[in-house]
Order: sequence, then C-alpha cells, then structure tokens
Amino acid sequence: MDLPQTTKRISVSLPGSVYQALDGIIQKQGFENRSQAIAEIIMARNSQLEQETGNEITAGVITLVYDVTKGNIQRELADLQREHIDEVISTLSVLLEDDYVMEVMIVQGPGRKLRALANKFISRKGVRTGKMTMASQIMPPIHPLPQSRLEEETPENPYAPPV
Repeated sequence: MDLPQTTKRISVSLPGSVYQALDGIIQKQGFENRSQAIAEIIMARNSQLEQETGNEITAGVITLVYDVTKGNIQRELADLQREHIDEVISTLSVLLEDDYVMEVMIVQGPGRKLRALANKFISRKGVRTGKMTMASQIMPPIHPLPQSRLEEETPENPYAPPV
C-alpha cells in the first residue's frame, strides 16, 4: 500500500554523539536541514536492503582482510570462489603489514545470493574484517548465468549466519 506523498512529522531522540555525527553529515554533504539528511539516510538504507534481499542481478564488491597464518584460509577462500564461479568475476589481493592480506572481489548475481555469499566469506575463521558494498545500478551480466543456477533457492534471510 503506497502512502500519499505528504510530509509526516516525527520526534527522534538521539545520544549526543549520534546527534553530533548527524550535524557533521549535514555540514559535510551540504544538506539544508536535519530532516533532509535523515530522509536521505533512510532512503539509502532502504534501497540497500531491497537490493541485498532481492533477486535482481546486480554487482558488488566484497572486501576481506584476513590473517594468512590462520589455518588454510587462502585455500578455503579460493575453494569458495571456485564454488561460486558464476558470481565471483574478479579478485585482487594486496599484501598488508605483518601476515595480513586484503582481498577485493567483484561479484555479480541476485542481491540475495550475493549477501549470502558475502556472509560465507566474512564468517570464515581467519577473516578479521569483511564488508560487502553493492552497486546502486544493475549491471549487465559479464557472462550468462545458467538458468538452473538462477533458480537455486537462496536463504529467506540473507543476514542469517551460514549453515
């Protein structure tokens, strides 16, 4: 059900640090007021959630930082990439200080499937940090995904931990 495009008034209580962060966002991004900034933040997050839980083909980037001394992490990540060859388009690995590596993967596929895939990578033992960023636009497929792979069932809740 679509709501009419009328302005609704709400009251929001924020901790002081969050309030200051909001004012910082307003200043840095040039919003006219807090209402405009809050509306933009909500719309951006809503768009992101719809994209991550939908079935439209989109592109994204999965960024991982992991410790190469933890088990067989490089082998596990490579095996997972091979297992999802239709989604993982390209990877770049950069050596960091100590025994850490930053790996960036360009992925494509249904948003829901990409979120579940990112969770599989990020939850691996040895991964220190991980994040998925999805493109705001749908990309044309680099290569056609087999119809059977598109029809595979994806988890109802892509934020649920992998089984």
